[in-house]
Amino acid sequence: MMNKSRRHILKRLRSSSQLNPVNMIADTATYNLSKDEKIQRLTQCMTAVRTEVHHLNNKHWADWLNHELPKRNLKNLLMGTCQKFDEYCQQVNKNINIHRYDKDIETWKNELYQGIDVGLTTTKGAIAETGSLILWPNSQEPRLMSLVPPVHIALLKVEQIYSSFAEAMEQLDWAAQTPTNALLISGPSKTADIEQTLAYGIHGPKQLIVLIID
Repeated sequence: MMNKSRRHILKRLRSSSQLNPVNMIADTATYNLSKDEKIQRLTQCMTAVRTEVHHLNNKHWADWLNHELPKRNLKNLLMGTCQKFDEYCQQVNKNINIHRYDKDIETWKNELYQGIDVGLTTTKGAIAETGSLILWPNSQEPRLMSLVPPVHIALLKVEQIYSSFAEAMEQLDWAAQTPTNALLISGPSKTADIEQTLAYGIHGPKQLIVLIID
């Protein structure tokens, strides 16, 4: 027979499940930052955790890749199958080898883990308040693209920088279309030991580069 305490716990759980998490978060303080303030706040937060951030014109991000990747000895570039990268593939530097994530992982797992230098992904946006990128992995840009290569380059549209997490959830309409596999990335992979000594690049990309596209 269900005791009184257990009935009370179940009643509270059922009650809380009816609450809208977006509305709950939206009740907290938000920040109405200007475009420049969002860029500045995001850059400050991300560079504080060893993320490299560049603010580029929409026409120049491809030029940046063509110049910087060979300079940094990053020769094997992985990108998804979204149309955004099709044009870049036609003008890529001859010293960069393009790999598209267009086949089942089991058929090229060794190549992914051992032969890719950098993964290039798009983003759903970023949160200025916490210095976090928002990624929604899908079949065109699988989750492994931002987790396996030693360097992760993320393209971020300036109009998709949100002041707070609450604003991002509202603008992206998470209440209607909650992503099944959202990633919030705030810098290169890092971990800490029992003495809270922070170490970078332990279990994922050793370097994160964000290209803010204006």
